[in-house]
Amino acid sequence: MKRFISRGGCMTALAVILIHTPSVFAQTYTVSDPTVLETLVVRAASEELKQALGVSNITAEDLENAPPANDLSEIIRKMPGVNLTGNSATGIRGNNRQIDIRGMGPENTLILIDGKPVLSRNSVRYGRSGERDTRGDSNWVPAGAVERIEVIRGPAAARYGSGAAGGVVNIITKKPKETTVEFSVFAQMPEHSDEGGSRRANLVIGGPVNDMFSYRILAGIAQSDPDSADVNDEAGDSADALDTPAGREGVINRDISGLWSADINADHSVDFELTYSRQSNIYAGDTQYSSGGALIEDLTESGAETNTMTRTTASVTHKGKYDFGESNSFVQWEHTHNRRLLEGLAGGGEGKINSDSDYGDIYLDNLIAKSEFDIPLDMLWNQTVTLGGEYRGEFMLDNVSIQQAMAGGAGGVAADPADRDPKSFAHLLGLYVEDNIMVNDRLTVTPGLRADYHDKFGLNFSPSLNASYQVTDEITVKGGIARAYKSPNLYQLNPNYVYTSRGNGCWQNQGQCYVLGNPDLDPEISLNKEIGVSYQNLDGLNASLTYYHNDYENRIASGKDIVDTFVSGANTYNVFRWANSGPAVISGLEGSLTVPFLDQFTWTTNASKIIETRDKSTGEPLSLVPEYTINTSLRYEPMENLGLTLGATHYGKIKPQGTNPNTGAAYSGDDLAEREAYTIVDASVDYEFNEHFKVTGGVNNVFDFRLQRTNEGAQTFNEPGRAYYVSLNGSF
Repeated sequence: MKRFISRGGCMTALAVILIHTPSVFAQTYTVSDPTVLETLVVRAASEELKQALGVSNITAEDLENAPPANDLSEIIRKMPGVNLTGNSATGIRGNNRQIDIRGMGPENTLILIDGKPVLSRNSVRYGRSGERDTRGDSNWVPAGAVERIEVIRGPAAARYGSGAAGGVVNIITKKPKETTVEFSVFAQMPEHSDEGGSRRANLVIGGPVNDMFSYRILAGIAQSDPDSADVNDEAGDSADALDTPAGREGVINRDISGLWSADINADHSVDFELTYSRQSNIYAGDTQYSSGGALIEDLTESGAETNTMTRTTASVTHKGKYDFGESNSFVQWEHTHNRRLLEGLAGGGEGKINSDSDYGDIYLDNLIAKSEFDIPLDMLWNQTVTLGGEYRGEFMLDNVSIQQAMAGGAGGVAADPADRDPKSFAHLLGLYVEDNIMVNDRLTVTPGLRADYHDKFGLNFSPSLNASYQVTDEITVKGGIARAYKSPNLYQLNPNYVYTSRGNGCWQNQGQCYVLGNPDLDPEISLNKEIGVSYQNLDGLNASLTYYHNDYENRIASGKDIVDTFVSGANTYNVFRWANSGPAVISGLEGSLTVPFLDQFTWTTNASKIIETRDKSTGEPLSLVPEYTINTSLRYEPMENLGLTLGATHYGKIKPQGTNPNTGAAYSGDDLAEREAYTIVDASVDYEFNEHFKVTGGVNNVFDFRLQRTNEGAQTFNEPGRAYYVSLNGSF
């Protein structure tokens, strides 16, 4: 079903209407019958889903006790079902490690800041096998500004719409309720001189101005240094550092945001927020395919800044209380400027910097509006109905990625890039309803239905059903099923985005080929199912075990069918398009255990096991993640103001792809190298001097277990060695 309403003006009008619709902020309602003594608690659907087994929380205290060096993904990766991996299962750009939930890949993880989508990584050119030279979107908030982080996996994530098929990471920032000044400083020093260290400082200032107005200012500055050019020399085949894979590049962050809040009355409040963030790299020599060369060497040795990403947002949020319920609505404009030295667009030189002075600029604007309201009802059962709507508009100006010439102008694309439209856009409108029903004091059922209209592929329906049954006071069984989806990105949809292989990397080696964008793509679909059991007693013992199974359909990949062929001189050119490919399956287990003992000790453990990750047409894994992961931590608090933490993470074996995704040819030899299982142990101590100051110091990778990147098979990233850190947190 395609384009049954006009795009542009009609969609914009719907967005305006949507923002003025009452909505509900997730709340807990207490409903009581005067004829009985028992009180029933009915949550809004969003709050009920956050109690699912596939949900984890990271607190500000967790971030103080185990501070990340720079990117929040460093601590998020220790949640059940979460790993870090590159954007593509090919392993290219492997040191740009991003959040991967349940093996669905970073592109299926939706990042939110205070419930608002973060889509800046979509401004980075998308390669034919899913490659992006991006660090993801988890590093736009300073660690010291975070109140908590919600990690939502499985069916509970489907309510968030496009891009949440794997899961959702919601970063909640601090909002001081009284006049507050908070700061944190952090420094990490690696033991090995060929690995980069980190420094950062964060500041939060805020509080009430008077009875009506309050404010908050967040600021942060951070720098992670790059690895040396020779960090992977021992793992390479050449004495030339620039002929071996690059290590981790450096990152410089500058963040500032301001929030102005107005409590209009007891029932209504409005927040106005402006943010500006700048991320730049310190080049370490990474290229997409080829390596070496005088230019790459010069840029690496000078520690050049080869790319910058700036993200600017402006948002308005309204929260209201009404006779029928409560509301939460927002509208946000997000502007991303992706500026980088020009790179090759074709063949073996794709993704390799080819100039030390010529920059290309890509601009991405996202307009997002969302409104939902919760209505408590007492009809048949105590229940809370959630009604909501969301609009997303994506608008890209890209004069960079469309510059590849098209010999002969096949596929209906202008041969001369100057004749192609550099603008691309997409509109998405979603409406959803959920009902959190307390059938009795033990059974809660939450059915839902989301309908999304995309101006390119038309309608998509996403039904869901989640349930929780309290077997005893200590044992609860929970389960869910939901149909999640992901819209094609603007690169995949844009018919003016042209890739050429220059004779290498074509499907079944069919000569020089082109791959074009396809505006007729359908969304990727995932049917997510999970079932599990949890145990919790009054002594603080908690345990859970969850099985999940995702059936993945319509995955978007470079097509295998020739859509056009033309001859130019002595050469024959085949033309392919992006296409929806065959089904895939992902299944696994997640477990967690928290054991308090001797009043002063708490032992927490979570484990994740990938049972199956497989593209059914090729047999290949969907992303390069460990077969299993175990995170364990022992916390000892001998005094109220002193804590010691010993933690360890064990990563199982990582298997590579067995065939080249571009050609279908079978890999052999070193291309099938696995990354063997390994364990990283960390230790830290934290001490609160008083109510104002807390210091934390520790050692990461106590036993100095290092892994080097070779780009052979699954050996696609560096695991740094032993490093020492100290952080200081203060509040007044």
